[in-house]
Amino acid sequence: MSVIVDSVIKGSAGYKAGIKAGDTLVSIDGNEIMDVLDYRFYQNNSKLKLEIINAKGKQKTFKIKKKEYDEIGLEFETYLMDKQHHCKNKCIFCFIDQLPKGMRESLYFKDDDSRLSFLFGNYITLTNITEHEVERIIKMHISPINISVHTTNPELRVKMMKNKNAGAVLPIIKRFDDAGIKINCQMVLCPGYNDGEELIKTLEDLTALQNSECIAAVPVGLSGHREGLEKLVPFDKKGAGQVIDIIEKFGEKCLEESGKRRVFAADEFYILAERDLPDAAFYEDFLQLENGVGLVPLMLDEFEQTFEEIDYTLDKKRKITMVTGEAALPFIQDMVDKCLKKWDNLECSVYAIKNNFFGGEINVAGLVTATDIIKQLSGKDLGDELLVPSVMLRDAGDMFLDSITLEELSEKLNVRVVTVNNDGYELLDKILGKEEA
Repeated sequence: MSVIVDSVIKGSAGYKAGIKAGDTLVSIDGNEIMDVLDYRFYQNNSKLKLEIINAKGKQKTFKIKKKEYDEIGLEFETYLMDKQHHCKNKCIFCFIDQLPKGMRESLYFKDDDSRLSFLFGNYITLTNITEHEVERIIKMHISPINISVHTTNPELRVKMMKNKNAGAVLPIIKRFDDAGIKINCQMVLCPGYNDGEELIKTLEDLTALQNSECIAAVPVGLSGHREGLEKLVPFDKKGAGQVIDIIEKFGEKCLEESGKRRVFAADEFYILAERDLPDAAFYEDFLQLENGVGLVPLMLDEFEQTFEEIDYTLDKKRKITMVTGEAALPFIQDMVDKCLKKWDNLECSVYAIKNNFFGGEINVAGLVTATDIIKQLSGKDLGDELLVPSVMLRDAGDMFLDSITLEELSEKLNVRVVTVNNDGYELLDKILGKEEA
């Protein structure tokens, strides 16, 4: 497969060589270019030979000289240079299958793309990977690779992912490990499926890998839109506690053997089990923050550090409102209460938004929609500002999952809306309005 050049950056090495928009890039130094990873890897040398087919179908060779690691300057229609790879699984726990109808189309797309694992940290199942891609990852030493493992029991993996190849591809993990590729592993745990003894077996297999850097378990998320899907139950207090006990036992063992804990349970398990969260130091390098592993402890630690050191005077009365998910309310409220005691001219109300939009057992901040915020806060005195966690928004930071923008939320509630990243330092600044001073 070859790729068509969409444009050429003016003044770049490719521009000076005479490559034009509409030309097709076939190879670099004899290496076939299929997508962005090939292009980025093979363009690094200072002297390159590009095989190009021009718009008239004539093949030409371009010799390029540039500084090592400089870009050639070719741009393509899409960042990946071809279509994003669609997931071929029908996992019993897939949250996309549990979305209500009528949301924006992009939210229903399931990706399972090895390139996105390296470029953006996405997790892949390996069921969509080709032998060419496996060999390329090893050859280029693309590391780390993020893998949604769920279980190392081949038959159970097939059952949970509803893909006949789900078990057969597990040996690829060992191939990556043997090649020295760093691996981060994720498990979505479903009660009665891959917890208990199955979890123990999976952790035995994954911790035996020399290059498994972080292994994390998250609880299955169940919305109120599971019509026609396999019946699953959420974790209760006892079940969540049993998962933590297993996880921490393996973590302690890894810590003793290698000096690294490596194995972690998501914050949500501790909340479900009504257990105290470990402190921030417990989570070492925070390699799976995006999966909610150590997210709350890190924010609490950052907040405490800046709260103890801050010397700031509120010159005038400040009244604000914050929203969060039901699961995070106790932690957010605790931080706000400390602020209220320290600054007597600060007034801050915190609302845990009940997730009626998705329903079911969903209570995390990242899945709260503007629809629910509007319904539950309309008519309330929200003060000068409404602080909203940035995790409620898409990557561009402008729109909620229900396609309502920040501007629309501000207009509906008649209040200035300010986003806050999952950062304890920033949270305190936003509560005090320091960024506006």
